[in-house]
Amino acid sequence: MTSNARPTGITILAILALIGGVFGILGGLALLAGGALLGGMLGGAEGVALGGIAFIFGVIALAIAIADLAFAYGAWTLKPWGWSLGVIIQLANLVVIAVQAVLSGDIAGTLTSSIISIAISAIILYYLNTPGVKQAFGRA
Repeated sequence: MTSNARPTGITILAILALIGGVFGILGGLALLAGGALLGGMLGGAEGVALGGIAFIFGVIALAIAIADLAFAYGAWTLKPWGWSLGVIIQLANLVVIAVQAVLSGDIAGTLTSSIISIAISAIILYYLNTPGVKQAFGRA
């Protein structure tokens, strides 16, 4: 495989990351606006709490969406940092699932309901670490 050839799997990951990034931005903006709107409608301490939580989740969603868009570009153009960003995003997904499990108090239930997300992240991590993909990104 030449260094200019983009593996089909990377093309698919780049397109999915682009789609996810666009929807993530829309979702993050909706959380920011919707949280403020609902917080204002509720009023009082509950409204402030709801607005604050929605703001935090909105900012996190926007940050993840921007990372997805950056990965999409890095993967499409086979930038060496794109490989690193892809690995970081997948590891972060696994950490978020673990934190959700601990915070929910139902570790087994959360992990069971997140099994598809865990499997997808693990498969992507495996794929990004295959020799052909690492070589395409200039990491071999």
